[in-house]
Amino acid sequence: MAGTTQQILFRDPQPEGLREIKVYERLGGYQALKKALQLAPRAVVEEVKKSGLRGRGGAGFPTGVKWGFLPEGVKPRYLCVNADESEPGTYKDRELIERDPHLVIEGTIISSFAIQANTAYFYIRGEFAEQARIIEKAIAEAHAAGYLGKNIQGSGYDLEIWVHRGAGAYICGEETALLESLEGKRGFPRIKPPFPAVKGLFGQPTIINNVETLANVPLILDRGGAWFAAIGRDEKNTGTKIFSVSGHVKEPRNVEIALGSITVRELVDKHCGGVWPGRQIKAVIPGGSSVPVLTNAELDVLLDYDSLAKAGTMLGSGGVIVMDESVCMVWACHNLLRFYAHESCGQCTPCREGTRWSERVLGKVLHAEKEPNPIARLLDISDNMASKTICPLAEAARGPLESFIKKFRDEFDYHAEHGRCDIEGAP
Repeated sequence: MAGTTQQILFRDPQPEGLREIKVYERLGGYQALKKALQLAPRAVVEEVKKSGLRGRGGAGFPTGVKWGFLPEGVKPRYLCVNADESEPGTYKDRELIERDPHLVIEGTIISSFAIQANTAYFYIRGEFAEQARIIEKAIAEAHAAGYLGKNIQGSGYDLEIWVHRGAGAYICGEETALLESLEGKRGFPRIKPPFPAVKGLFGQPTIINNVETLANVPLILDRGGAWFAAIGRDEKNTGTKIFSVSGHVKEPRNVEIALGSITVRELVDKHCGGVWPGRQIKAVIPGGSSVPVLTNAELDVLLDYDSLAKAGTMLGSGGVIVMDESVCMVWACHNLLRFYAHESCGQCTPCREGTRWSERVLGKVLHAEKEPNPIARLLDISDNMASKTICPLAEAARGPLESFIKKFRDEFDYHAEHGRCDIEGAP
C-alpha cells in the first residue's frame, strides 16, 4: 500500500502548453501506444487486468475483466468513451480533458487496440462545448501525427474516433441510454441482458469506459500493471482516484490521491482547507449525489471502494459534496429529489412516478403544507422504487432520500411537525 497521495493523472505543476501534441510527445506522450502496438491485443488486456484498474465512472467494475467479456470473433466492435459527466458534485473528467486531452486520446487508442475496435465514439456532455472543441483538436492533431487513421505507426491497425455531443440528459450517462442516444434515438436505458459487451452499439459488441478510466491506460502500459497495482490500499483498491470536492470548503477543487491513503475528513481538512471559517462539518456525500450521506461522526473512513461500502455508502464517481452546520437537510434532500424527478426519462413507472411523488411530498414538508404521515409515506415510496426499474436512476434517488432521513430523522420530524426548520438562517 502506498501511504501518501500521488499525482499520476494530474501533472503538478502542469507543463505549459500540455494540450499541444508536440508538448505531450516531448513529455513521453504516445510512447505507451507505440509499446502497445508491439504487443498482441490480448497481452494489453492482461496488463490492464494485472493493474487491478476499476472503472472510475461509478460502478467500479474491473476494467480488464470487462474487456474480456467481448465474444470471440464477432466484428465490428466498438469502444465508447463516456464523457457525459452529469452527476452532481463531479467535475473530474472535465478537468482531465481540459488539462491533458492527448492522455485521454492515447488511452482511447490503446484501449480500442486492446479490444480490436476500429471505431471509437467520444460521447461528451452537451454543456461541455469548450471541452468538445479541445478533444476534437486533439483528435485532429493525433490523426495528423499518424496516431489515428489507417495503419497506425505501421502496425496494420486502423482506428477512427468520432465526437458525439449529448443534449444535456443526465440519463445518457447510463451506458445503454448512451448507446441509444448514439444511434439517434431517445436516451432510454435498455433491458440487460444482453449486456453491451455482447450486443451494444448498432447491435455489435461494445465496451463503454469512463474518461478517467481510459486516462490511466497509457500509464499502465508505460510503467506496467504491477506498478499501478502497488499504488493504493490493497489489490481491490489500486491506483489513484480523482475526487471532486465542492460545497462549504475553503478550496473546492479536484484532488488526486492513492486509493485508501487518506480519510474523508483528511481530504476536506488537509487538501481543501477545511470548511468555511467558524463552521463545523455537518455531512458529506462522498461519491456524487446518488450515494448515501455520511455524518460528521462517520468521516474517519478511508477513501476507497471497500472502506466506503463497509461504511454504508459508495465511492461512486468521486464527487465529494461538503455541507456545514447551516444546511437544512430537508432542503438539501429536496433539492436532490428535484434533480432526479426532472432527469428521470419516464420509461419505468416506479421511477417516473416515484421520483415525482417523493419530490412533491418532501416539498410539502419543506413548505409547511399539510401531508399525513409524510416521512412514512416517503419511505414507502422509496421502497416501491427499489430494484424495480431498468436502470439505476430510481436507486440513485433512493440513496440520498433514505440516508438523509435515517441520519437526520430529527430534522425531518421537526419540519413535518412545525412546518419550518429549527436551524437559524437555513433555507
